[in-house]
Amino acid sequence: MKNLATKLAPAGFVLLWSTGFIGVKYGIPYSSPLIFVALRMVIAALLLALITVIVARDFPHDISSILKSSAIGVTLHGAYLGGCFYSVSKGMSAGIVALIVCLQPVVVSIAASYFLKEKLRARSVLGLALGLIGVITVLIPRISGADKLSNISIATAFIALIGGSSGTLLQKKFAAEIPMLAGATYQYAATAVVIGSIALFSEPIFIDWTPQFLFALLWLVFALSLGAILLLFFLLKSGTAAEVSSLYYLVPAVTAFMAYLLFDEKISPITALGTFIAVVGVWLVTGKKNAPKR
Repeated sequence: MKNLATKLAPAGFVLLWSTGFIGVKYGIPYSSPLIFVALRMVIAALLLALITVIVARDFPHDISSILKSSAIGVTLHGAYLGGCFYSVSKGMSAGIVALIVCLQPVVVSIAASYFLKEKLRARSVLGLALGLIGVITVLIPRISGADKLSNISIATAFIALIGGSSGTLLQKKFAAEIPMLAGATYQYAATAVVIGSIALFSEPIFIDWTPQFLFALLWLVFALSLGAILLLFFLLKSGTAAEVSSLYYLVPAVTAFMAYLLFDEKISPITALGTFIAVVGVWLVTGKKNAPKR
């Protein structure tokens, strides 16, 4: 059963993570972006705290665990989600946001080779390069021309990229000693405080409690903040940061297809080509490793 879960976890993570961009697109018209993030974090923190008390019946109280979890939360959730939500609120499509932040495998792989001493196989390097080429292939036509993206939307998307990459590295390096549920609770609580405070001084505060907003909020809490994040932590425990991050290359393809079905965001031939190249890159990175020599 554990072996089956290990095999299914990557596909489950990609599917759930991709729906996050759709949830943002669906809910962002009804709330200011950072308040949307903060509200999601508050609900997720309360739910995880309750689950942790019931399941584990204990929280680590040492200041080191709390500070490490808080740092992971502010980067992995705060900078990442805040950047994504803000980019969408400024007119960037869900598919393009996904493409930018899914450059994460390149950032994480290079950083992990230095900070975590993870070795990259030649096959992995080739796969990461192909993934990067695929993402750039899709993004370049959207940087200029009639459908040019705003500078602020691009900047905040890259803030999300840096935040997500940093958080993944911190999670891999420091979180092994922290219980998963308790650590995630501290992460969400810290993110709620930081993002909520920034929101109070940086944007008009509004929430329109429509059924659409409630659906998007609850989906993001349960499917993403509980389901996808815990899957991510599980994957990071069993694989390298580079291998796990390579899964992000698959997210733009799934997100683009969902956005096409739900929001009529067109999939151009160049988008399809770039996506195919990225998928080949992921296969090279995550494909079966060579058996170790005896």
